[in-house]
Amino acid sequence: MGGRIAFLGMDDLGVYVSDDDLSHPHLAALGWEVEVVPWRSPGVRWERFAAAVIRTTWDYQDHVPAFLAALERIEAAGVPVANPLPLVRANVRKTYLLDLAARGCRVPRTEVVRALDASALAAFARDAGSAGLVAKPVIGASGWEAFHVRPGDTAAAVAALRVLAGREVLLQPFLPAVLVEGERSLVFFGGVFSHALDKVPVAGEFRVQEEHGGIISGVEPDAASMEVAETALRLLDSVPLYARVDLVRDAGRPVLMELELIEPSLYLRTDPGAPVRFAAAVDAWVRAAVGPPLSPTRPSLSSRP
Repeated sequence: MGGRIAFLGMDDLGVYVSDDDLSHPHLAALGWEVEVVPWRSPGVRWERFAAAVIRTTWDYQDHVPAFLAALERIEAAGVPVANPLPLVRANVRKTYLLDLAARGCRVPRTEVVRALDASALAAFARDAGSAGLVAKPVIGASGWEAFHVRPGDTAAAVAALRVLAGREVLLQPFLPAVLVEGERSLVFFGGVFSHALDKVPVAGEFRVQEEHGGIISGVEPDAASMEVAETALRLLDSVPLYARVDLVRDAGRPVLMELELIEPSLYLRTDPGAPVRFAAAVDAWVRAAVGPPLSPTRPSLSSRP
Protein backbone atom coordinates (compact mmCIF):
# COMPACT_ATOMS: atom_id res chain seq x y z
CA MET A 1 0.00 0.00 0.00
CA GLY A 2 1.27 3.44 -0.91
CA GLY A 3 1.35 6.45 1.32
CA ARG A 4 -0.22 8.98 -1.01
CA ILE A 5 -3.53 10.78 -0.41
CA ALA A 6 -5.36 12.90 -2.99
CA PHE A 7 -6.85 16.16 -1.75
CA LEU A 8 -9.46 16.95 -4.39
CA GLY A 9 -9.39 20.56 -5.53
CA MET A 10 -10.05 22.71 -8.58
CA ASP A 11 -7.96 23.93 -11.51
CA ASP A 12 -7.54 27.46 -10.13
CA LEU A 13 -8.56 28.70 -6.67
CA GLY A 14 -9.12 32.23 -8.00
CA VAL A 15 -10.61 34.39 -5.22
CA TYR A 16 -10.82 31.52 -2.75
CA VAL A 17 -8.49 31.11 0.23
CA SER A 18 -7.34 27.68 1.39
CA ASP A 19 -5.16 26.80 4.37
CA ASP A 20 -5.30 23.02 3.95
CA ASP A 21 -1.54 23.08 3.33
CA LEU A 22 -1.06 23.66 7.08
CA SER A 23 -1.99 20.00 7.59
CA HIS A 24 0.42 18.62 4.98
CA PRO A 25 3.57 18.50 7.18
CA HIS A 26 1.62 16.74 9.92
CA LEU A 27 0.30 14.19 7.43
CA ALA A 28 3.85 13.71 6.15
CA ALA A 29 4.96 12.97 9.71
CA LEU A 30 2.28 10.27 9.81
CA GLY A 31 3.58 8.70 6.61
CA TRP A 32 1.23 10.30 4.08
CA GLU A 33 2.19 12.34 1.02
CA VAL A 34 -0.57 14.75 -0.02
CA GLU A 35 -1.17 15.54 -3.68
CA VAL A 36 -3.75 18.19 -4.62
CA VAL A 37 -5.64 16.89 -7.66
CA PRO A 38 -8.31 18.95 -9.47
CA TRP A 39 -11.45 16.84 -9.46
CA ARG A 40 -12.00 17.42 -13.19
CA SER A 41 -8.50 16.27 -14.19
CA PRO A 42 -8.77 13.71 -17.01
CA GLY A 43 -6.90 10.44 -17.01
CA VAL A 44 -5.93 10.37 -13.33
CA ARG A 45 -4.72 6.96 -12.18
CA TRP A 46 -6.68 6.97 -8.95
CA GLU A 47 -5.32 3.59 -7.93
CA ARG A 48 -2.04 5.41 -7.11
CA PHE A 49 -3.76 6.85 -4.05
CA ALA A 50 -4.64 5.19 -0.78
CA ALA A 51 -7.60 7.55 -0.37
CA ALA A 52 -9.17 10.76 -1.67
CA VAL A 53 -10.37 13.63 0.50
CA ILE A 54 -12.76 16.20 -0.97
CA ARG A 55 -11.32 19.59 -0.13
CA THR A 56 -11.22 22.70 -2.34
CA THR A 57 -13.72 21.64 -5.01
CA TRP A 58 -15.35 25.05 -4.81
CA ASP A 59 -16.80 24.97 -8.31
CA TYR A 60 -18.72 21.71 -7.92
CA GLN A 61 -22.10 23.40 -7.48
CA ASP A 62 -22.10 24.40 -11.15
CA HIS A 63 -21.33 20.84 -12.28
CA VAL A 64 -23.06 18.56 -9.78
CA PRO A 65 -23.71 15.54 -12.06
CA ALA A 66 -20.11 15.59 -13.31
CA PHE A 67 -18.80 16.02 -9.76
CA LEU A 68 -20.76 13.06 -8.42
CA ALA A 69 -19.71 10.98 -11.42
CA ALA A 70 -16.06 11.83 -10.70
CA LEU A 71 -16.42 10.66 -7.10
CA GLU A 72 -18.06 7.46 -8.32
CA ARG A 73 -15.10 6.82 -10.66
CA ILE A 74 -12.68 7.26 -7.77
CA GLU A 75 -14.60 4.80 -5.62
CA ALA A 76 -14.84 2.39 -8.57
CA ALA A 77 -11.03 2.39 -8.67
CA GLY A 78 -11.08 1.01 -5.12
CA VAL A 79 -10.15 4.32 -3.50
CA PRO A 80 -12.19 5.40 -0.44
CA VAL A 81 -13.56 8.94 -0.58
CA ALA A 82 -14.27 11.31 2.30
CA ASN A 83 -16.71 12.49 3.00
CA PRO A 84 -18.44 9.34 1.69
CA LEU A 85 -20.80 9.54 -1.27
CA PRO A 86 -24.05 8.94 0.67
CA LEU A 87 -23.33 11.98 2.85
CA VAL A 88 -22.25 14.04 -0.16
CA ARG A 89 -25.38 13.22 -2.16
CA ALA A 90 -27.61 14.11 0.79
CA ASN A 91 -25.74 17.37 1.42
CA VAL A 92 -25.70 18.71 -2.16
CA ARG A 93 -29.21 20.15 -1.88
CA LYS A 94 -29.93 22.58 0.94
CA THR A 95 -33.26 20.83 1.40
CA TYR A 96 -31.37 18.67 3.90
CA LEU A 97 -32.21 21.48 6.36
CA LEU A 98 -35.87 20.46 6.21
CA ASP A 99 -34.92 16.86 6.93
CA LEU A 100 -32.83 17.88 9.95
CA ALA A 101 -35.60 20.16 11.20
CA ALA A 102 -38.10 17.31 10.98
CA ARG A 103 -35.74 15.21 13.12
CA GLY A 104 -35.43 17.82 15.86
CA CYS A 105 -32.64 20.20 14.84
CA ARG A 106 -33.28 23.94 15.25
CA VAL A 107 -33.24 25.69 11.86
CA PRO A 108 -34.77 28.99 10.66
CA ARG A 109 -38.17 28.85 9.03
CA THR A 110 -37.33 27.48 5.60
CA GLU A 111 -39.41 27.17 2.47
CA VAL A 112 -38.40 25.56 -0.80
CA VAL A 113 -39.89 27.06 -3.96
CA ARG A 114 -39.65 24.83 -7.01
CA ALA A 115 -39.61 27.71 -9.50
CA LEU A 116 -39.25 31.17 -7.97
CA ASP A 117 -41.44 33.98 -9.29
CA ALA A 118 -42.56 37.37 -8.03
CA SER A 119 -45.69 36.04 -6.34
CA ALA A 120 -43.78 33.38 -4.37
CA LEU A 121 -41.21 35.96 -3.28
CA ALA A 122 -43.93 38.41 -2.22
CA ALA A 123 -45.90 35.72 -0.35
CA PHE A 124 -42.91 34.72 1.75
CA ALA A 125 -41.95 38.36 2.33
CA ARG A 126 -45.35 39.12 3.88
CA ASP A 127 -44.59 36.76 6.77
CA ALA A 128 -40.81 37.25 6.98
CA GLY A 129 -40.92 40.31 9.22
CA SER A 130 -39.36 43.74 9.07
CA ALA A 131 -35.82 42.38 8.50
CA GLY A 132 -36.85 40.87 5.19
CA LEU A 133 -35.85 37.54 3.68
CA VAL A 134 -32.94 35.72 2.13
CA ALA A 135 -33.32 33.92 -1.19
CA LYS A 136 -30.63 31.52 -2.39
CA PRO A 137 -30.41 28.59 -4.79
CA VAL A 138 -31.06 25.11 -3.42
CA ILE A 139 -27.69 24.10 -4.86
CA GLY A 140 -25.11 26.78 -4.18
CA ALA A 141 -22.02 27.68 -2.19
CA SER A 142 -20.07 30.59 -0.68
CA GLY A 143 -23.01 32.98 -0.70
CA TRP A 144 -22.96 33.36 -4.48
CA GLU A 145 -26.43 34.20 -5.86
CA ALA A 146 -27.81 34.82 -2.37
CA PHE A 147 -29.99 37.91 -1.95
CA HIS A 148 -31.29 39.86 1.06
CA VAL A 149 -34.64 41.41 0.15
CA ARG A 150 -36.00 43.95 2.64
CA PRO A 151 -39.64 45.06 2.77
CA GLY A 152 -40.29 47.65 0.07
CA ASP A 153 -36.88 47.16 -1.54
CA THR A 154 -38.08 46.74 -5.10
CA ALA A 155 -34.56 46.93 -6.53
CA ALA A 156 -33.39 43.98 -4.42
CA ALA A 157 -36.46 41.95 -5.36
CA VAL A 158 -35.89 42.66 -9.05
CA ALA A 159 -32.21 41.71 -8.73
CA ALA A 160 -33.09 38.44 -6.98
CA LEU A 161 -35.69 37.54 -9.60
CA ARG A 162 -33.35 38.42 -12.44
CA VAL A 163 -30.93 35.73 -11.21
CA LEU A 164 -33.22 33.20 -9.50
CA ALA A 165 -36.56 33.33 -11.37
CA GLY A 166 -37.63 29.87 -12.51
CA ARG A 167 -35.03 28.15 -10.36
CA GLU A 168 -35.46 26.02 -7.25
CA VAL A 169 -34.80 28.37 -4.35
CA LEU A 170 -34.57 28.33 -0.57
CA LEU A 171 -36.38 31.16 1.25
CA GLN A 172 -35.68 32.06 4.89
CA PRO A 173 -36.35 35.08 7.11
CA PHE A 174 -33.29 37.29 7.37
CA LEU A 175 -31.73 37.03 10.85
CA PRO A 176 -30.43 40.50 11.85
CA ALA A 177 -27.93 39.03 14.34
CA VAL A 178 -25.71 38.09 11.41
CA LEU A 179 -24.92 41.77 10.81
CA VAL A 180 -23.57 42.24 14.36
CA GLU A 181 -22.46 38.84 15.64
CA GLY A 182 -21.92 37.18 12.30
CA GLU A 183 -22.05 33.45 11.83
CA ARG A 184 -20.47 31.02 14.30
CA SER A 185 -18.88 27.92 12.78
CA LEU A 186 -17.94 24.80 14.74
CA VAL A 187 -15.56 22.35 13.07
CA PHE A 188 -15.53 18.63 13.86
CA PHE A 189 -13.06 15.95 12.78
CA GLY A 190 -14.19 12.34 13.02
CA GLY A 191 -17.16 13.45 15.09
CA VAL A 192 -14.90 15.17 17.65
CA PHE A 193 -15.03 18.94 18.15
CA SER A 194 -11.84 20.66 16.98
CA HIS A 195 -12.27 24.44 16.89
CA ALA A 196 -14.70 27.29 16.36
CA LEU A 197 -14.65 30.64 14.61
CA ASP A 198 -16.83 33.65 13.93
CA LYS A 199 -17.36 35.09 10.45
CA VAL A 200 -18.63 38.67 10.50
CA PRO A 201 -19.67 40.57 7.36
CA VAL A 202 -18.16 43.91 6.45
CA ALA A 203 -20.31 47.04 6.44
CA GLY A 204 -22.88 47.04 3.67
CA GLU A 205 -22.73 43.25 3.22
CA PHE A 206 -24.72 40.40 4.80
CA ARG A 207 -22.66 37.50 3.46
CA VAL A 208 -19.94 36.36 5.85
CA GLN A 209 -17.64 34.43 3.53
CA GLU A 210 -14.09 35.66 2.91
CA GLU A 211 -14.89 35.99 -0.78
CA HIS A 212 -17.31 38.75 0.22
CA GLY A 213 -14.96 40.43 2.70
CA GLY A 214 -16.00 38.51 5.84
CA ILE A 215 -13.78 38.95 8.91
CA ILE A 216 -12.68 35.62 10.42
CA SER A 217 -11.56 35.10 14.03
CA GLY A 218 -11.15 32.04 16.25
CA VAL A 219 -13.43 31.74 19.30
CA GLU A 220 -14.39 29.36 22.07
CA PRO A 221 -17.90 28.04 21.41
CA ASP A 222 -20.74 28.64 23.83
CA ALA A 223 -22.72 25.74 25.27
CA ALA A 224 -25.87 26.51 23.27
CA SER A 225 -23.96 26.46 19.99
CA MET A 226 -22.29 23.18 20.92
CA GLU A 227 -25.68 21.66 21.67
CA VAL A 228 -27.12 22.55 18.25
CA ALA A 229 -23.98 21.42 16.43
CA GLU A 230 -23.78 18.09 18.22
CA THR A 231 -27.49 17.49 17.65
CA ALA A 232 -27.06 18.05 13.91
CA LEU A 233 -24.16 15.60 13.74
CA ARG A 234 -26.01 12.95 15.75
CA LEU A 235 -28.81 13.04 13.17
CA LEU A 236 -26.50 11.96 10.34
CA ASP A 237 -26.51 8.36 9.14
CA SER A 238 -22.73 8.07 9.58
CA VAL A 239 -19.86 9.98 11.20
CA PRO A 240 -18.16 12.29 8.68
CA LEU A 241 -14.40 12.74 8.50
CA TYR A 242 -15.00 16.49 8.70
CA ALA A 243 -17.99 18.73 9.25
CA ARG A 244 -18.48 22.46 9.67
CA VAL A 245 -21.64 23.53 11.44
CA ASP A 246 -22.67 27.12 10.68
CA LEU A 247 -24.99 28.84 13.17
CA VAL A 248 -26.69 32.24 13.53
CA ARG A 249 -28.68 33.50 16.49
CA ASP A 250 -32.42 33.84 16.09
CA ALA A 251 -34.07 35.65 19.02
CA GLY A 252 -30.97 34.89 21.08
CA ARG A 253 -30.85 31.16 20.30
CA PRO A 254 -28.45 29.58 17.79
CA VAL A 255 -30.06 27.92 14.79
CA LEU A 256 -28.48 25.84 12.05
CA MET A 257 -27.84 27.74 8.82
CA GLU A 258 -25.67 25.15 7.07
CA LEU A 259 -24.21 21.74 7.82
CA GLU A 260 -21.21 21.68 5.49
CA LEU A 261 -20.15 18.12 4.63
CA ILE A 262 -18.80 18.34 1.07
CA GLU A 263 -15.96 20.84 0.76
CA PRO A 264 -16.09 23.29 3.65
CA SER A 265 -13.21 25.59 4.37
CA LEU A 266 -11.93 24.27 7.69
CA TYR A 267 -10.13 27.49 8.73
CA LEU A 268 -7.21 25.55 10.15
CA ARG A 269 -5.28 28.81 10.66
CA THR A 270 -7.71 30.01 13.34
CA ASP A 271 -6.54 27.47 15.94
CA PRO A 272 -2.92 26.39 16.41
CA GLY A 273 -3.89 22.78 17.13
CA ALA A 274 -6.33 22.42 14.23
CA PRO A 275 -3.84 21.31 11.53
CA VAL A 276 -2.48 18.43 13.60
CA ARG A 277 -6.00 17.39 14.68
CA PHE A 278 -7.12 17.32 11.06
CA ALA A 279 -4.06 15.31 10.04
CA ALA A 280 -4.70 12.82 12.85
CA ALA A 281 -8.35 12.48 11.81
CA VAL A 282 -7.40 11.87 8.16
CA ASP A 283 -4.81 9.29 9.25
CA ALA A 284 -7.35 7.50 11.47
CA TRP A 285 -9.94 7.47 8.68
CA VAL A 286 -7.51 6.09 6.09
CA ARG A 287 -6.27 3.44 8.52
CA ALA A 288 -9.84 2.36 9.16
CA ALA A 289 -10.58 2.22 5.43
CA VAL A 290 -7.45 0.63 3.99
CA GLY A 291 -4.88 0.00 6.73
CA PRO A 292 -1.86 1.96 7.98
CA PRO A 293 1.10 3.33 6.02
CA LEU A 294 4.59 2.18 6.87
CA SER A 295 5.69 2.91 10.46
CA PRO A 296 3.60 6.01 11.26
CA THR A 297 3.46 7.74 14.62
CA ARG A 298 -0.07 8.76 15.52
CA PRO A 299 -1.28 11.42 17.96
CA SER A 300 -4.48 10.86 19.91
CA LEU A 301 -7.82 12.22 18.70
CA SER A 302 -9.33 12.02 22.15
CA SER A 303 -8.80 15.61 23.26
CA ARG A 304 -7.67 19.03 22.15
CA PRO A 305 -4.19 20.23 23.22
